[in-house]
Parts: sequence; structure tokens; C-alpha cells
Amino acid sequence: MGQTAITRRALFGAAAGAGGLAVLAGGARLAGAGSPHGGPPDHGAGHDVAHAGTRGAVDHRRNGFDPHEILTDWDRGRTRRLPGGRVLREWEVVAEEKEIEVAPGVYYPAWTYNGRVPGPTFRATQGDLLRIRFRNGTAHPHTMHFHGLHRSVADGSVGTGPGGGVAPGGEHVYEFTAAPFGLHLYHCHTFPLAAHIAKGLYGAFVIDPPGGRPDAHEIVLVQNGFDTNFDKSNEVYAVNTVAFAYMDRPIPVRRGEPLRVYLVNVLEYDLLNSFHLHGNFFHHYPTGTSLEPSELTDTVAQVQGQRGILEMTFPDTGTYMFHAHQSEFAELGWTGLFQVS
Repeated sequence: MGQTAITRRALFGAAAGAGGLAVLAGGARLAGAGSPHGGPPDHGAGHDVAHAGTRGAVDHRRNGFDPHEILTDWDRGRTRRLPGGRVLREWEVVAEEKEIEVAPGVYYPAWTYNGRVPGPTFRATQGDLLRIRFRNGTAHPHTMHFHGLHRSVADGSVGTGPGGGVAPGGEHVYEFTAAPFGLHLYHCHTFPLAAHIAKGLYGAFVIDPPGGRPDAHEIVLVQNGFDTNFDKSNEVYAVNTVAFAYMDRPIPVRRGEPLRVYLVNVLEYDLLNSFHLHGNFFHHYPTGTSLEPSELTDTVAQVQGQRGILEMTFPDTGTYMFHAHQSEFAELGWTGLFQVS
């Protein structure tokens, strides 16, 4: 059966023409036998797709991760006290090639850290010693580059030493001190950069201040997208990978309880992303490196690599929407709901 290239504009028009949450089905298929970005063959080709703007069930067990579990799945690593009392945190991370379902019936040949997109949400306290043993289980060179303060040999980028290009089957240990406190991210820094990020090699990285933050219900939202036909333009947009995951199953929130959102943008192929909250405002802490908010607002914009902490409280019960305030992104999957009870 022939394959049809699916463009973002065509999908957007179809979704908008059917009210914005249409199911596009019947005949549409993922295009291409391989990735021009140097990736593996597109194993998603040949699957029937219900593309952007879709609603329905994604098989989270097949994916190996659930967007609702990612919200609060803080990976603090294995810990032990060193002489002098300092905390050592250790992780083992494997880069793997894996097909994932990013919308109902839409399969994407991803590159993953520990089998999921986004990768684990690492969490530490400022001053901890961090040790990440990275193994490359793919057929392509990869690295782990952490945003934050560290020596150049721990940077995970080209020209900085052995960790700047881990060959297939190879491994490297990245070691550095957690600093500064705030919200950060990590990603593969192998060229071509756009391809390695777009394929899924990224995650959030939280460093708590030594005294912690005030009590709150905390969640992480990693903004991302997927170029399913490899034309360097995304056809699916999401937070935590699966389009409309939090429309179909709203995020539960308790009325009057502080909610803290760790918001990270790693979207590739688009210059800007954003977060807009309906019916409420939030305090915004850019990068989370200050304990004082910069503004009270209902919308923030982020370029790739920008991040911020959003703190809010819902005084009333009800269902409150949040989404990208680029309408196209919202219609193609980057929309969710908070269910306040």
C-alpha cells in the first residue's frame, strides 16, 4: 500500500476544520523508509495513523512509560554519604533506539534515555556530588550534556574530552557538583544537534535549594514535539510526549493546595513555545534560580532550553485548561486540563 506524506499544515487544516479535536483516519500513513537526519529506518512507516488533533488511547505499556507517571516520577538516584557528610547520587543511563506511540496510532522511531521520552527527571540538592554512568546502546554516537555549573570535562559536548562523543557500545561517567539550584535540563550534544534532540534524547534536571522550597504538589512538564515525516517540521506537539494526554485524563489538583509546575522547553524545529493557563494566574520563577518570582502572569514564552517554575493555587473547583498559546501547537496536541476538586 502506498504511503502519503503528512504535512503539519494539512493536519492543522483538517483538525481545525473539524472543530480542532478531529480524528484524522483512513489512509494516512507515516512517510519515509528512513530518516534524513542519520537515524534508524522509520519503523513507524506502514502504520495507520490518526494524526494530530486526535483523541483516543495510546498504549502506555507498549511505550514503557505513562505521561501521568512522568509528572511526579522524580529520579533521585542511589545515594550514600561520603566522608565529611556530602551526599553522592549515582545513576545508570542507557541510550536506546525505541519505537514510541506519540498519538493514537502514530508511531515514532525515537532515541531514548532509559527507554522513555523525556528521559528520567533527575533530582538532587545543591552541593550533592552527581555521578552518571552513561552507556550508548545505539548505532550512533551520543552524549549527555547537563545545563548548570561544571568543569568542561563533564560538559558532554564535542571537544571537551571522552564524554563529548560516546561511540556505539561505549560508556562514560559524568561527574560534577549539583549547582546552581533551580530547574535545568540535559540532552544529547552530538551533531547534528537538531536531529539528536528531535529524536528524544533530553530530560528535566531539578536541583533543590539547600533548605528546600515551600511545600506544594509538584509536577514536571517537558514541552516537546515530533517530526513524524522527517521534513524538519513537527506534526505532533505535546508535553511529556503524548499528544492530548492530559485532555483525555486531566491532571488532578486539590482546591487551595499550592501547585508547583517545573516547565521545560526542548521543542525542536520551532523557535518559540509557551504555556498559558485559563482562569487563573501563577508566579513565574525563570530558571528557578531565585526564590523570589519575577512576575504574576497567566502566560510565559520559552525558547529551546529555557525553563521556569510556575506556582499557583486554585481557589475554586472545576476544570481549567492549559496549553501552548501558539494555536497551531495547541490544536496538534499541546493542550491539557487541570481537574480541581
